Amino acid sequence: MKKLVITIDGPAASGKSTTARTVARRLGYNYLDTGAMYRAMGFKAIKAGVDVADEAGMAELARNTSIDVETLASGTRIILDGVDVTDDLRSPEVSAAASAVAALGPVRERMVEIQREIGAGGGIVAEGRDIGSVVFPEAEVKIYLDADLRTRAVRRKKELNGKGTRVELARVERDIRSRDKTDSNRQHSPLVIPEGATVVNTTYLTIEEQIEEVLREVRARM
Repeated sequence: MKKLVITIDGPAASGKSTTARTVARRLGYNYLDTGAMYRAMGFKAIKAGVDVADEAGMAELARNTSIDVETLASGTRIILDGVDVTDDLRSPEVSAAASAVAALGPVRERMVEIQREIGAGGGIVAEGRDIGSVVFPEAEVKIYLDADLRTRAVRRKKELNGKGTRVELARVERDIRSRDKTDSNRQHSPLVIPEGATVVNTTYLTIEEQIEEVLREVRARM
């Protein structure tokens, strides 16, 4: 049976990561968290003291950066320049930096190149903000997950609290609103509903229900 390329796009905290990870596991596919790749770039920029608005500086940084995505039984790990930085990538500061560097053409071009190499041959569930529209426009299955702002903010706050980061809900909501605006209005590969994508509103769905919605679509294409 042919292995498919499945893309899951959507705004921050819409449930992309959990859904894509679980769908990949149930299908026996690899999982590609492209958002984590941009967070890794944002994290490196912060540590290196490079202004995320400096396109030339970020282009140079990207050219000299190695990012590997490892799918393990224990979960997906992000390896930045040989170091596992997975647990460092979910803070509001890193998320803001990721959104800024993701708007830069040279950075996106390099990330897309790596993502396509990983997805060659299929058998992958990739999630992010331009996966079905730019990275894999010919994907057999395209999903766009969405939810209202307050629901997404509550989800992200719970996630951060679970990792030991205490933050006010109002701040999380402001951060996500800002991220939505940046992602939707950036010049390079803005967040859009990909052509041919199935839109799933997850506001009132449990995580298991949204996973089943995606799997139902996948089974219909198999």
